[in-house]
Parts: sequence; structure tokens; C-alpha cells
Amino acid sequence: MSVTISLTDDISACRTLRRIVFIDEQGVSEADEIDDLDDSCLHLLAIDGNIPVGTARIHIAKGLAKIGRVCVLKSHRGTGLGAALIRKALDVSRGKAAQAKLGAQTHALGFYEALGFVATGPVYDDAGIPHRDMLRDL
Repeated sequence: MSVTISLTDDISACRTLRRIVFIDEQGVSEADEIDDLDDSCLHLLAIDGNIPVGTARIHIAKGLAKIGRVCVLKSHRGTGLGAALIRKALDVSRGKAAQAKLGAQTHALGFYEALGFVATGPVYDDAGIPHRDMLRDL
């Protein structure tokens, strides 16, 4: 696998990946997936050859880098790509924020803990999926 991850302006490719994973696979409504933050976020796109296979976005405000909309196509899950996306998001955020925050689906808490995040606060519902906020110093 020769996947590259970089900042991108191709929000359309990122949204296509998010549609496949969040709307089609996980049943998240389009109203919950599409918001008005894309234009104010940094976007990461993972490309395998010339095919988009993963994405994440970073919203930086008030010293906090909120990492979200992290997804990887089924074909590339289990390869370490999700962790690579998070590490790249952390690298991009350093110097722009003091902490990184994300809302993790509860089944993925261990994945994010292995990347240095600590769960905070109670479990909450986001688009019908249980989540928990997590923080990590940058």
C-alpha cells in the first residue's frame, strides 16, 4: 500500500468518502453529516494511487484543534491508515492549537486512547451513534 496523506482543497472528494462511510454504511442522515464547517476547516485526504481512500478534517478555534469526520474506506481498514490520518492531523495542528479534541464513537475509544487521547465527560448521542469526547495535549 502506497497511500499518501496531505492537506487538500478537494472538499468534494472528502465529502464523497464521508457519504460512503457515514451516510451509506452507518446510516447517518445527510442533515447530520453535512454542516457549515467544511469551509472553515483544514482537510486531510488519503490517496492510494489516484483513489481517495480516507479523510479527516480539523477545525481550529480558541486554542483547540477539533479533529472530526475521520473515515477510511472498508478496503483500507485494518491497514493503519486511520491511525496515520490522526497522526497527520496532530502534526498539522501543532503550533496552531494547544490541545486536540475529538468526538469518538464509543467502539473506537481504545483506538484513540492508543494514540494518546483521554476520554472526558459522559457518553452522548451524535446522529444516533454513542460518542464520547476525548482530549490530547499537542
